[in-house]
This record gives sequence, C-alpha cells and structure tokens, in this order.
Amino acid sequence: VSAGERIAAIPGVNFVYPYDAMTVRVRCGDSTFNSKAQALPAVAMGSKLLARFAAGRAFASDTAGEALISKDLARQLGFASPDSAIGGKLIVSVRISTIDSALAHVVNDKGVSILDRLHEVEIDSLLNRPYRNRVLRREGGELVRRFVRGFTEAQESVADTLTICGVREDGRRGRMGIEDVIVPMRTAERFNARGVRGGPVEILAAASSGTLFGDVGGEAGGGKSYTLVTLDYDPKVLSSTISDSVKAMGFRVFSFAEQFVEIQRMFIYFDLGLGVIGLIALFTASLGIANTMIMSINERRREIGVLKSLGADDSDIRALFLVESATIGLLGTLGGILAGWTLTRIVSAIIQEFMRREGVPVMDLFALPWWLIAIAIAIGLTVSILAGYYPAARASRIDPVAALRNE
Repeated sequence: VSAGERIAAIPGVNFVYPYDAMTVRVRCGDSTFNSKAQALPAVAMGSKLLARFAAGRAFASDTAGEALISKDLARQLGFASPDSAIGGKLIVSVRISTIDSALAHVVNDKGVSILDRLHEVEIDSLLNRPYRNRVLRREGGELVRRFVRGFTEAQESVADTLTICGVREDGRRGRMGIEDVIVPMRTAERFNARGVRGGPVEILAAASSGTLFGDVGGEAGGGKSYTLVTLDYDPKVLSSTISDSVKAMGFRVFSFAEQFVEIQRMFIYFDLGLGVIGLIALFTASLGIANTMIMSINERRREIGVLKSLGADDSDIRALFLVESATIGLLGTLGGILAGWTLTRIVSAIIQEFMRREGVPVMDLFALPWWLIAIAIAIGLTVSILAGYYPAARASRIDPVAALRNE
C-alpha cells in the first residue's frame, strides 16, 4: 500500500493528489512560451481551489488528451477571450534526460571516442604507480564529465498535442499556487516514460532524493515519489485530527488552519504588547496632564484669588480646572485617532498594492468602527479627568487672601 493510499484512508479525507510540476514549452498556433505545468488527477478538479473556471470545463478523465490553462496564459497565447481558447490545440513539450544519451557521450564526445583516449595511454608506463594513478584520475574524471554532459545537455524533447478544455481563473501563487498548465495524471506520465524530465536544477533535486534513475527504497511494488501532496477533507472533520494522523505516519504537515491558529496566537501576544505600551503611554500622559495643571495653578494663583473674592466657591474652581484638564485630554485623543487613522491608510494602501501584484484578493486589514472611536474618546476623557482631579482639588483649596497678598 502506497503512502498516498494510506493517507487517503484516513477518516475524513476525501481524496489526495500529489504536486507534480514540470517545466514545459507550450505552443499554440504561432505563439510559443516557456511555462510551468502541473499533473493532477481528474478527481482533484472537484476541489474549491481548482473549480474556478473563466470558460470551459475540467478534463474528462486521467487519460484524456486535454489540458487546462490559466487566463493569463490564454492572453499570452493570443486568445481574445477565455471562450475563444476552448477547443484550441496546445502542443506541450518537455525536455528529458536519458541514460542512452549519457552513455552515448561517454563513448563519443565531440568526435573524440573513448578508444581515441585509450590510444593515448602508454601501456608500458602503467606499471609506474604515479603514472597509473594520474591516468586513472584523469580518465575517471573525463568519464564522469562525459556522462554528466550527455545526461544534462543532450536532452530529448517529448511532445504531446492536447486540446484546451477549460480556462481557469488565475490561481494563487506561492505554496498552494496552481501552475498555468494542468494536464491529467496519466497523460503526464508519458513525459516520464523515457527518462528524467527537467533542467539541471530538477535533475540535481532528483539525484539528492535518490530518485534520479527510478524510485528505489520506496513502497513495495515501486511507484513514483512526490515531495508534496494535497489533501481534500470533509469540513466537518477537525483539521487537527487529520494533521495528527498524517504526522503519525512520519510526514510533515502544512495546514492553513494550523497557520491561522498560530497567527491568532501571534496577534494575541501582539495585542498584549500593544496593551502594555498603551498603559505606559496613558500613565505617562496622565503624569504630563497633572504636571501641566499644577504648573498652571501656580502661575494663576492671583486669578484663582480674584475668582474666589468675586464669589466663586471651591466646587466652581474645581470644575473649572477639571474642564480644562478634560479639554486637553479630548484634544490629545482626537489627535491620536487622526494620526492612527492616517498611518493605517498609508500602510493599507501599500499592503493592498502588494496583494494585487501577488494575485491575492484585495482586502482592508484595518478597521476603525465608530464604537472603537467612542471607547478611545471615553478612555481619554476619563484618564485626563482623573489626572486633573488632584490639581483641581489643590486649586480649590487656595486661600484667596493669601493668593492676593502674595501677588
């Protein structure tokens, strides 16, 4: 039983499909472009990620000679609209490396055969150990160079003519992105039948994974290995349950649901940090208001004495300074709200432009509802009144006779 079948057997998993991408050259009419193709099973076309069509439909089966292309590729191929691309013939070609071409270059490379190089070896001198070692290193390195050159550079082109059956809306880029060309799984296997597809980077990746000349040490019965598979599961089943089951099989898991939980946790810590900073700012602001009011009282003692001599009682003086303190807090709060709103608009514009370039649905990451403004104003007034209460009470206790005599 393959790993894919074991994962598909997990309760709640609808189906599993691998990420099998390749570098291809596509031609339609007179237009030719280098692009990326992805092989997918027909059952995967039922997922929400793949079901957005600008025109046409999904391919009929895993063996159908059909292909899906993105709206962007359809424009590059010269189609006036997605509907006009349906039924068009798309020639998809893949460069593959074969053992035959590698061995052919070992035997003969640029007109120099292996026999020609052997004729240059002095047979009698092979009994000399330094000479023998030097010849072995030189000829061994040359054999490796010829083999690698033949395998990576003397590639063959395997082509297939497919019918465009659908045009997809341009999908997301990145980890879960969908390539510009989608071909059925069995159709793509024809590209693998004769050798290893791709350029030097893909060949090196295959060599690193031990699958350059076939899948060895894999599942019983062979089969192709994949570095990434995508699961479609029942939304009624907890994603964490499926993730734990896949991890128990020894595989690493990437889940947007888990990432969302991590993001939520990060925002909780972020909000706590902002809350601490806000409390420090409020405390500092209250000290500033209290200090300002105390200095104002010291500078206006004569004014307070005059007001009391004219009949103002302690409550009137207290209310006067509390209103002044509240006014300072209100103006500061409104200024802070305006500054914060302006900053969020600038940051939001930058992020939205980045979303447009990446093909991500544009959304506003910042919100400033009326109730949040009301709460901010209420907090600002409360803090400023509390900060001004002690200076106001101190002003109300000033003796008018002493204040006027000192002046």
